[in-house]
Amino acid sequence: MTAMNVVRMKVKPGQEKAYLDAQNDSDRSQYQGMRSVRVVKTGEREYIIVGEWDSMDALVAARPAMIATLDRIRGMLEDMGGDLGVTDPRSGEVVLSF
Repeated sequence: MTAMNVVRMKVKPGQEKAYLDAQNDSDRSQYQGMRSVRVVKTGEREYIIVGEWDSMDALVAARPAMIATLDRIRGMLEDMGGDLGVTDPRSGEVVLSF
């Protein structure tokens, strides 16, 4: 069953170009089972990343690679507050699609 992950983050002032360049330069071959990824600007320096996966198993297997990518950009991100750290992630199986 198709799975999705959504991760919200806020980029530090002056870091947006570097952040977008790092996202664009990420090695997608390490994400087996990822069908697509989108980076969406949702506000001032705020972004969400939306990934579509073949299955939850594929998404779970890719988490170490996603964490490694996050580690490379972590210094560009603001703390989200509320004990979230620098990201606010969610993931799950698609239950409706139209």
